[in-house]
Amino acid sequence: MPTPSSPRPTPQGRGGLLREAVDESTIAIVGAPFALAAKLIEREGFAAVYLSGAAFSAGALGIPDIGLFTLDQLVEQTRVLARSVAIPLVVDADTGFGGPKEVADCVLKLEAAGAAAIQLEDQQSAKRCGHLAGKQLISETEMCEKIAAAAAARRDPSTVIIGRTDARGVTDLDDCLRRLHAYRDAGADWLFPEGLRSRDEFQQIGREFASLATPLLANMTEFGVSPLVPLEDLSAMGFSAALYPVTLMRIAMKAMEAGLGMIADEGTQESLLDLMQTREELYDLLDYDPKHPERHLPATSG
Repeated sequence: MPTPSSPRPTPQGRGGLLREAVDESTIAIVGAPFALAAKLIEREGFAAVYLSGAAFSAGALGIPDIGLFTLDQLVEQTRVLARSVAIPLVVDADTGFGGPKEVADCVLKLEAAGAAAIQLEDQQSAKRCGHLAGKQLISETEMCEKIAAAAAARRDPSTVIIGRTDARGVTDLDDCLRRLHAYRDAGADWLFPEGLRSRDEFQQIGREFASLATPLLANMTEFGVSPLVPLEDLSAMGFSAALYPVTLMRIAMKAMEAGLGMIADEGTQESLLDLMQTREELYDLLDYDPKHPERHLPATSG
């Protein structure tokens, strides 16, 4: 396994863009529940987009976030989102679909589909949301083997491997810190301490890794155990990026619930028009000119 002083991969490709972005400032990485949302995230100036396992499970498949989707399903969604934007895509690969061999296959397939970064966690299957009780961890050694396999499997050395630990919600903060160091030594490029309970804990993690130049990822998911810390404060604490994994899906679902209630009550959607994206706004986001639809038609062989 590489030591903390081992050279890190040099920037290339989409992974390189992601590395360069966090070198410049702490970035917000927003989850896209579908490709149109990814386009909006890009247009609004965000540096990266996130494929959340929780949002994919619930939003695309209508199932809970307990590791029920397949690698093939995740690869296809990765391909759809990566093709829709030019900014880097960070993909939540949960537990990597098995041991080191399966993790290596997972990394190869997600990277080929367009992932700039691949996130792996140290829960046992079947996994649970990181902000729920009842999680179980694999051993530190097992997770290090998975991370080493992931780092060795990538074809592009700039592809970012993210090591996530759920230890804070299962054991304690000391185990979380110990695992983060081990995962870094095993080859993780970024570190993701899930389920921190206070601003003080974020500060402690930040101080721990301040001298090691290892990017830290904070999860700013709503309705969980972690406080919602502003991006500026996370930056001051030493974090390089913050995830907003399910934010857009939650906003959209609440808006759809309200819209359905209005239609049921009034028998028309007319009073909702001011809250809607117009046809013109949709076409603008899609870069679609209805007068020249041929621009979006697949090429035909002669």
